[in-house]
Amino acid sequence: MRRYGPAVLLVLVGAAVLRVTAFSELYLRYVQAGLRPWLIISGALLVLLGTAAGVRARSEGDAYDDGGGHSHDDETDPHHGQHPGHGPRLAWLLALPALALLLFPPPALGSYSAGREAAARAAQGVGTFPALPAGDPVELTVAAFSSRAIYDSGRSLTGRTVRMTGFVTRGDGEVWYLTRLLVTCCAADATTSKVEIRGASAPVVDTWVTVTGTWVPKGTLGSDAAWPPVLAAGSVVRVAQPKDPYEKP
Repeated sequence: MRRYGPAVLLVLVGAAVLRVTAFSELYLRYVQAGLRPWLIISGALLVLLGTAAGVRARSEGDAYDDGGGHSHDDETDPHHGQHPGHGPRLAWLLALPALALLLFPPPALGSYSAGREAAARAAQGVGTFPALPAGDPVELTVAAFSSRAIYDSGRSLTGRTVRMTGFVTRGDGEVWYLTRLLVTCCAADATTSKVEIRGASAPVVDTWVTVTGTWVPKGTLGSDAAWPPVLAAGSVVRVAQPKDPYEKP
């Protein structure tokens, strides 16, 4: 069996990649949508390479047979370590992450990842923002609302009703936040945007909700006191997690 180790590992990794890209949209938990074609190609190539490696290992094993029906690919054979198909047993540990991704894909980043993100924000500075679309409520991402609340010298959020979707994280005491993770390329570079919600009781942590409400000015524009921004909630509605849980820059 050890003869086929590298081939099995290649097929497992390739199948795991195809499982979350070609046959589902689970890849959106980890990378941007634009990377899907390249991931499908990579997964397919790994499966093909693994299959080819397995066929080659089989043919080499047949050639290595001593002609009397006794294969030298045997643990009791004193020369089994010299067989070209043998590899270190520890290499099989590499199969565990592939099997985990294939059978139990990890969830999208949530409150734990958001809690590890310090109050890091884009250093964009105070300035004017484009006018918001007419009509209320206006749909905004959590990141867009945060940027306008903290940096918009034109105060474009004043008097407007906004609607945002995100997941719930908790602060001190009864404080809770509508939170969203923003990715540029993949989950590894995720940064956090969050808005403090007032006037509504906190749902369970990691619950996805859509919040409609109005901006509550806080602190001096561009200062640490302005972060995180505050929204007075008019309604909080539980929703399903979006297929793509991350916001884009």
